[in-house]
Amino acid sequence: MRLNGEISDWEEEEEEENRESENNMQAFPQQQKLVVGYALTLKKKKSFLQPKFERLARNKGILLVAIDLNRPLSDQGPFDIILHKLLGKEWCEIIEDYKKEHPEVTVLDPPDAIRHLHNRQSMLQDVADLNFSDCHGKVGVPRQMVIANNPLSIPDEVTKAGLRMPLVAKPLVVDGSTKSHELFLAYDQFSLSELEPPLVLQEFVNHGGVLFKIYIVGDAIKVVRRFSLPNISKCEPAKVAGVYRFPRVSSAAASADDADLDPDVAELPPRPLLEKLARELRCRLGLRLFNIDMIREYGTRDVFYVIDINYFPGYGKMPDYENIFTDFLLSFVQSKCKKKCTTQLVELNIHCA
Repeated sequence: MRLNGEISDWEEEEEEENRESENNMQAFPQQQKLVVGYALTLKKKKSFLQPKFERLARNKGILLVAIDLNRPLSDQGPFDIILHKLLGKEWCEIIEDYKKEHPEVTVLDPPDAIRHLHNRQSMLQDVADLNFSDCHGKVGVPRQMVIANNPLSIPDEVTKAGLRMPLVAKPLVVDGSTKSHELFLAYDQFSLSELEPPLVLQEFVNHGGVLFKIYIVGDAIKVVRRFSLPNISKCEPAKVAGVYRFPRVSSAAASADDADLDPDVAELPPRPLLEKLARELRCRLGLRLFNIDMIREYGTRDVFYVIDINYFPGYGKMPDYENIFTDFLLSFVQSKCKKKCTTQLVELNIHCA
């Protein structure tokens, strides 16, 4: 099951991890509740599998086992859950085939559903279709357009679409690379031809320099504030020209939770709105592990915009992620037990009748 080009830079660490997982399988106590096989990139393993999380999982009866990408997946396990974040057609086919052979195993999350978030045009369509009139707020998507090719045509296409400057430019494809998370701010139309398609252009919405990062872990919702791009005055685009590159704002380490912010800017979105948004997107996207990047339009209290959705985000930066995630994993044990008991009760009733 060796995946071309994905293993070479961390193969030695993977082999050592596999040996440790085999030892854990043998030494793990009989009362184990859950076996979770994981296939993650080296970067994701370092950020997610932190010592505190691994200790807590072990204490709660969760066995974390590294999947060996050099062996057939069907020869490993048995697993109750497969947790993964690897890209590539080959890996997706492996997971899909395994799920057909082992329907009892929970895959977090289905490759088809994850692929939906690899394109910034499709990822936000489900948000644009929602109706939040009864949830103490409005949620939408900034006006945007896709530029497929020919950078020289961008100024004319922006004019035809009626988009207002400044514009935020993001790569269309989200493939996990650093480049796919590059962010540019274009102040004037003509400098847009400096950008490299395919990309998405979004109208910039003033939001007080604060971004709400909404983490979804199954039914659990956790919100943190992050510093973001500052407001831009209406006259500023006329004075400034060019395209400026910004760091990856949404994953910046600096949290705004403890900062002395204007209460109108710092106030978290209403809980009923977040619960409905999370519930609707879980259903529409078919995902249980993702995060939503949301901003509040400056000068309002109830107008929000979703600007990005990410699969299996950096949960290591989410407060109390260890307890939230282990409880989420254990919920599958409870769900299976409940289903089994219901089935047995039905069978008993049929027998008694």
